[in-house]
Amino acid sequence: MSALRDALRDLSEDVFFDLLESEDAYLLVLDVPGVSTDSLDLSIEEGHISIEARREKDPDDDYHYLEENRSLFLDVELPLPTDATDSGSEATVERGVLELRLPKRTEVDETTIDVVDGDV
Repeated sequence: MSALRDALRDLSEDVFFDLLESEDAYLLVLDVPGVSTDSLDLSIEEGHISIEARREKDPDDDYHYLEENRSLFLDVELPLPTDATDSGSEATVERGVLELRLPKRTEVDETTIDVVDGDV
């Protein structure tokens, strides 16, 4: 998980996030103002979380932009924690906040080997 934490710290100062942990999952809360499910692409593959978010902005017909300081295009790739799985992951976007829940692995990939007495 430290790789994910380090990657989040390396994001721009303009990106606000919280990273929480419980016994069975991680929760990444990321501020993405103006973003909806239609303007968000989220995927988990090959041990990485990819997030592309675009702010939807449509000014009224009477207005046009003279200057735009609130643009948002977020394109990040973050490492998936080694003890997390993409299976059962859930994401929601509500009021400009993305919540990504990453379940932890419940089974340890371990092979048990029966040892027999060689003196028999």
